[in-house]
Amino acid sequence: MRTILSVLFAVIYLIVGIIFSFILFIIGLFNKPLKDKIALKMVQGAFGVICFFSGVKKTVIGRENIPEDKPVLYVANHQSYFDIIIGYRLVKGRCGFVAKKEMLKVPLLRHWMKLLYCLFLDRENIKEGLKTILQGIDYVKNQGVSMWIFPEGTRNKTPDEGMLPFKEGALKIAEKSGCPVIPVAISNTASILEKHAPWIHKTKVTFRFGEPILLSELEKEDRKHAGAYVQKVIENMLESETQA
Repeated sequence: MRTILSVLFAVIYLIVGIIFSFILFIIGLFNKPLKDKIALKMVQGAFGVICFFSGVKKTVIGRENIPEDKPVLYVANHQSYFDIIIGYRLVKGRCGFVAKKEMLKVPLLRHWMKLLYCLFLDRENIKEGLKTILQGIDYVKNQGVSMWIFPEGTRNKTPDEGMLPFKEGALKIAEKSGCPVIPVAISNTASILEKHAPWIHKTKVTFRFGEPILLSELEKEDRKHAGAYVQKVIENMLESETQA
């Protein structure tokens, strides 16, 4: 029943959302900040309904570490589609996700993702990948939009065995824009769906937000390997969660 309700709601929302997206387009012609605010609240509300139907119970730690007055780069481990659904409800202000380019093939959903400043990364094309990162830098530096990235590059199908190596280039957005990095340690989201696919299970998950990291203030060697540095921070956060 959880699976049916969640999928049915998502499909209906995307279809009805065609009308709302047109309304938002009109609003954006006259008041772009208002359009962005309404779109953010609408999607966060929809994700809240999906979490309710799915029986997700979340524990959130350290959200006060997210600055209120500046954009950031959220950097997280990745084990489930629900990482995005839950995580997007916890961000402060406008935020786009860096997603794989294959998401562009999903009708209706891709429109909402573009509306919310999401980017689509071509991992096979270096030139196109660079354009995507440059767009992310522009969003952060010139438009005040935070970005969320999963440096593992894909969902980790064996999260109990540890994280996949972080892609070093994943932190370029923070490096070039100067924004803080917010490390995010996500626990147990794979138990919602991926471990029981295609069925959704009632699950308790934890999202832990670490203290902001300014790459410019790291030691030279840590700046050189910023991806590995932030991955270690997240690993330590996950370990502390396990020991708690």
